Amino acid sequence: MNNQKQQKPTLTGQRFKTRKRDEKERFDPTQFQESIVQGLNQTGSDLEAVAKFLDASGAKLDYRRYAETLFDILVAGGMLAPGGSISDDLTRTEFCLFTAQEDLETMQAYAQVFNKLIRRYKYLEKGFEEEIKKLLLFLKGFTESERNKLAMLTGILLANGNISAAVIGSLFNENVVKEGVSAAFAVKLFKSWIYERDINAVAVALRKVGMDNRLMELFPANKRSCEHFSKYFTDAGLKELSDFARNQEAIGSRKELQKELQEMMRNCPLPQLETSIIAYVREEMKKTSISEQLMIGIVWSSVMSCVEWNKKEELVCEQSIKHLKQYSPLLKAFTSQGASEIILLVKIQEYCYDNIHFMKAFQKIVVLLYKADVLSEEAILKWYTEAHVAKGKSVFLEQMKKFVEWLKHAEEESESEEEEEN
Repeated sequence: MNNQKQQKPTLTGQRFKTRKRDEKERFDPTQFQESIVQGLNQTGSDLEAVAKFLDASGAKLDYRRYAETLFDILVAGGMLAPGGSISDDLTRTEFCLFTAQEDLETMQAYAQVFNKLIRRYKYLEKGFEEEIKKLLLFLKGFTESERNKLAMLTGILLANGNISAAVIGSLFNENVVKEGVSAAFAVKLFKSWIYERDINAVAVALRKVGMDNRLMELFPANKRSCEHFSKYFTDAGLKELSDFARNQEAIGSRKELQKELQEMMRNCPLPQLETSIIAYVREEMKKTSISEQLMIGIVWSSVMSCVEWNKKEELVCEQSIKHLKQYSPLLKAFTSQGASEIILLVKIQEYCYDNIHFMKAFQKIVVLLYKADVLSEEAILKWYTEAHVAKGKSVFLEQMKKFVEWLKHAEEESESEEEEEN
């Protein structure tokens, strides 16, 4: 056997030049721009004709390659340089968004042009969203009227689902925030968005992309307060948006409070429970004006989140009873009102339903809290007859049936004794 390493064969000969048709086409949007501008100049301000021209041109022109140029022309009339200015030495059109009438009806018509174009050429979706993000970064380079039109259009596009609410992130750029440009733009944007849909739809869209807690960033750091935000947008006729922001701040505060409570429960010895945690919670209620009904929900969630639960159903019931017995003084401190007791019962019901290992523990938890004077018989009876929620309703009502009958019987006996005494 020949162990000597054989030399690999090599190819020699003439190296051929790359054929012209195989060379990558040089990026040159000038000719593309001229074709689009010429077509727009011919259609003029007839937006129906514009939509038909764009639809037909997609078969002949490379929209995929020149998407940014296409959208620049439709919005501003020509290709935009960094900062938002248009180069004067290039062909441009006077028939674009920025030269249109500044009213909602006209902006709705322009939104339809973009909607039809993107529905016809789905691959433009991502490029269009990137274009809107870029335009929002260029706001300072546009006139006030141009910004107003772009804001109304963006609000309508958001309402129609043509773009994601993630585009709003561009408004948080420091360059756009200063001098109040972002906030003024946001007023027009949210007005058209809410007009097309409603504040609930807006809230859902903002939460979906994590923008619901960032609206304060529309203002410089020294003005980033709930009071300033609320006054600014309420004065601008957007009270529903200021209410939404105030609610979001309250939710954020409640989450922070719950996190702090969980840490305290993990680290605070139980004998100090009443003097430390209860005092802390009461102080927070005063500072933040949180009602007892809201607070009992936070306290319950904190109590149930500060421990690692057993995964076995037969063991988690015993574990939960032992755990809640220790924390019953804390729960009792924030159920001084009947409405708070009902809230707690509903929270227990929802928790046991959402955490399947607790399904059989519901009745035992309620009985424990009844014996610990956290829950009254009136609250339990009211929950049973009318105040329960749909989650696991049939299972939990069945579990509580015998105990409720016992409560009713005890109540009847008590009433009979009172009548005899009288």
